[in-house]
Amino acid sequence: MRLFTVDAFTDTAFKGNPAAVCLLESRVHDEWMQSVAAEMNLSETAFLLGDSLRWFTPKVEVSLCGHATLATAHVLYSTGLADGEVQFSTASGTLTVNRQADGMITMDFPAKEVTPTTVPPGLEKALGVTPVAVGKSNLDLLVEVDSEDTVRTLTPDIEALTSVDARGVIITARGTSVDFVSRFFAPRVGVPEDPVTGSAHCALAPYWSPRLNRTHLTAAQLSPRGGLIHITYRGPRVTLAGHATTILTATLHA
Repeated sequence: MRLFTVDAFTDTAFKGNPAAVCLLESRVHDEWMQSVAAEMNLSETAFLLGDSLRWFTPKVEVSLCGHATLATAHVLYSTGLADGEVQFSTASGTLTVNRQADGMITMDFPAKEVTPTTVPPGLEKALGVTPVAVGKSNLDLLVEVDSEDTVRTLTPDIEALTSVDARGVIITARGTSVDFVSRFFAPRVGVPEDPVTGSAHCALAPYWSPRLNRTHLTAAQLSPRGGLIHITYRGPRVTLAGHATTILTATLHA
């Protein structure tokens, strides 16, 4: 079956967030998909059968993934397997994608509202910074810090973050050249730091939109690879948009 590696949320090779995309030819066991994801050893591997889309980290299956959805859509468009609107059936409901004239791909995702919460024990020590605010979505813990530079230079204790009761920890601050910046750490699901995290922006959008008093936002994820996300916040939904580029095309024989 066909297997691709795609760098998502970038138009430059070896930047953004790499995802593997496997185009299934028939139903396979969950254990097999998990083994393939572990073999690929990327933050996410997407498996597509018909319109059914699933995502696996090297360690677990996840219920929502932005960059691997973008990568999957890019594979369909770039290989001629799709044209126009595409709808994926996923654990987070129907996700709709479209390709714009400039090649950017837009994705319609559910918003993840963030509610204020107390600082979990040990979090400040694990991060090495004092939070400005802490909130939680149904997936992740969101931590606002004082500046973009703090986000960029953060060196958290990754092992200590595994004790946080959340899929991952989003670190964010207002941006200087973009609306806001972030980084994302998810060692609990086998991803020490994710280069660019689409699903985290489902929480970042409703968090920052009222604070910045705008619904159209541009965000940068400040991992070493980096990536740019264009966002439109629409109440219960978030539109995420970005570019992608294919790095590798292969045949999976296992």
